[in-house]
Amino acid sequence: MTSAVLAPDGPAVTRRPARGGLPLTPVSGLGLGVAMLWFSLLVLIPLAAVVVTASQGGWAGLWQTVTNEQTAAAIRLTVGTAALVTLVNIVMGTLIAWVLVRDRFAGKRVLEILIDVPFALPTIVAGLVLLSLYGPDSPLGVNVANTRAAVFLAFLFVTLPFIVRTVQPVLAELDPEAEEAAASLGASRLTTFRRIILPGLTPAIAAGAALSFARGVSEYGSLVLLSGNLPMRTEVASVRILSSIENDNPDSAAAVAVVLLAISFAVIVVLDLIQRRMVRRG
Repeated sequence: MTSAVLAPDGPAVTRRPARGGLPLTPVSGLGLGVAMLWFSLLVLIPLAAVVVTASQGGWAGLWQTVTNEQTAAAIRLTVGTAALVTLVNIVMGTLIAWVLVRDRFAGKRVLEILIDVPFALPTIVAGLVLLSLYGPDSPLGVNVANTRAAVFLAFLFVTLPFIVRTVQPVLAELDPEAEEAAASLGASRLTTFRRIILPGLTPAIAAGAALSFARGVSEYGSLVLLSGNLPMRTEVASVRILSSIENDNPDSAAAVAVVLLAISFAVIVVLDLIQRRMVRRG
């Protein structure tokens, strides 16, 4: 869009608004350059190298690798379980965040600390703990070792904190006056939650869900001991990648990695679009 400005001694001068915002200062430009260099070294260059390695055998070879019966089964198990775990986390993570923010009870501080344990605990140690509790010698009498339930359980353990920690601060900042106004107008608690609270929490839930799904797709350590890595049954994509590397077949390992990368990227983009739309509506 253009605008006409009347010059002091002449005809109107047409000016176009500046695009791209304010120009960067030298310090800001240096900071941006350092940030992009660091991001490239840690993320962009390694990802590009994986894609190049996967395509060395040609796209036909990549397709043949990922459609291999054993590899396809591992990818389906990984993606399907990660998606199911994410759905569970959306419900349970939001519920836990609600309890931590809105309720007061004995042991609340302890629960706050325990939620972050999957962040701090090495995943192989988590796998050992899960095997001790839900393996053949389970003190609880529950043995899920070498079953698909073991994969589901391991994914649940490592992804638990993501939605809790993204929803909790947003829920704490919500204005309670809107809820009180809705209640004074006769709205039920369910209606208040659905029309007032949930729209404000949706962006945070979407962000946590993206992190949860990506973490589940990439998981290895917590399930390697419990699942048994049985081909066509409990073998996940990360184990399949390791097997390809051990068999001196980096092209196949990179091909599986590229498929997981593409799936995770697509899910993150979709959830980000949902998050942005809800923010605009808000």
